[in-house]
Amino acid sequence: MAGKADQIQFGGKVRRLRRARKMSQKELAVLLGVSPSYVNLIEHNRRNLTVQILLKLAGIFNIDVADIQENNDARLAGDLMEVYSDDTFLDSDITNQDVKDIVASNPTVARTIVQLYDQILKMRQSGGNLDGASVSQINADEPISHRSLLEPVSDFIQERANYFASLELAADRVRMEMDFDQYGPDRAMESWLYNVFGVEVVEDYSVAGDEPHLSLSLPDDDILRFRTGITPSTRRFSVARHLGLRVASIEIDALVSRGQFGHPKIDALARSALSSYFAAALLMPYEAFLDDAQLHRYDIDFLAHKYGTSFEQVCHRFTNLQKPGAQGVPFHLIRTDIAGNISKRFSLSGIHIPRHTGACPKWNVYTAFLNAGRISAQLSQMPDQTTFCCIARSVTKGEARYGAPQRHFSIGLGCDIIHARKIVYFDGLDLNDSGNIARIGPGCRLCPRINCFERVEPSSVDGLR
Repeated sequence: MAGKADQIQFGGKVRRLRRARKMSQKELAVLLGVSPSYVNLIEHNRRNLTVQILLKLAGIFNIDVADIQENNDARLAGDLMEVYSDDTFLDSDITNQDVKDIVASNPTVARTIVQLYDQILKMRQSGGNLDGASVSQINADEPISHRSLLEPVSDFIQERANYFASLELAADRVRMEMDFDQYGPDRAMESWLYNVFGVEVVEDYSVAGDEPHLSLSLPDDDILRFRTGITPSTRRFSVARHLGLRVASIEIDALVSRGQFGHPKIDALARSALSSYFAAALLMPYEAFLDDAQLHRYDIDFLAHKYGTSFEQVCHRFTNLQKPGAQGVPFHLIRTDIAGNISKRFSLSGIHIPRHTGACPKWNVYTAFLNAGRISAQLSQMPDQTTFCCIARSVTKGEARYGAPQRHFSIGLGCDIIHARKIVYFDGLDLNDSGNIARIGPGCRLCPRINCFERVEPSSVDGLR
């Protein structure tokens, strides 16, 4: 680390940490051994953070120095740039620096602008209008797309770095009452469900629907039914999710309430995401999984085999490894279907995954469909010269029977190139050879690479550069 962290503005992050602790500038100044005016200058990005102050801040707020240095505003700036790329603002003289200034000085205002634009898109989709309607009324009453429902949940998860200590503790508590080592996860969980709750897990070919195991409703007849033919990892994960709804309902409900989503469908999606988090924590316990991930250098297939989970489930668990003091590689994750619809997006790496549009067609998460079932590795460089190491693989979901409907997705996982040597998929790749780097962008509307032969829409960010 250099003597001064003078390349990134940390003022907004320091201010948010201080306010979250309900601490005054004077109180923080005493702990740092500086004057209140100096703290004020730091928070307004008029003074650089020395290494000594960075270390003191990390101790005061009980976080890693990397958490302070991480440019958490990058995703918000990207979302705001995407808003201003809309044709509505075509004639506005808004620059990239204007966007960064808004995010740095008042991220709450920037976030509100993005949320307001979300509401405008919802109204466009439903054919409605904003006249005389409050945001809460729109949330509660207007028909909205599944993508619009997902965004508040995605934001909630992103803001918490996809780490929920209460769910980790709940999963640890339940695991201690089971005997995974002696019986294996399937028998241990199903026996525990029956002995504690009187719930029996059965296979039933007559169960209607493609994937009824994803239902979040608890069975009325004390029988948890799964359609015959689903994969062992899917069944196992679904039983673990069901356990979470029963044994971690207090923790899940508290987190959903904290999200203040204001819409029952969004509450349900948040509950679904959090029950999946519990399932991952139960089947892939934090400390053991992190140790294995680091020892085997994030070998997804190895970990999936050891823990009896799927490729996608392991990738998701990688993004949960952000426990203070015991963190894994900060990954981004994206899931898209074969039509290019993004159904999951999360970024700790700093890469901008578009909020309202499809991503760059040069991302390997799309080309992975051309090499079904094979992991493809890619070095990807954004227009701002930030470089990421990314892997992607297509996955197929459906029942193991002839004629059963199949769904095809591609899972993309990546991180900053500085972590490349921690990951097995980049062995033997010359990271310094520019010929190995794919020049990508966030998406055509937000990409300044005018001469890109993959471009399908005109760029609208010339004024944002």
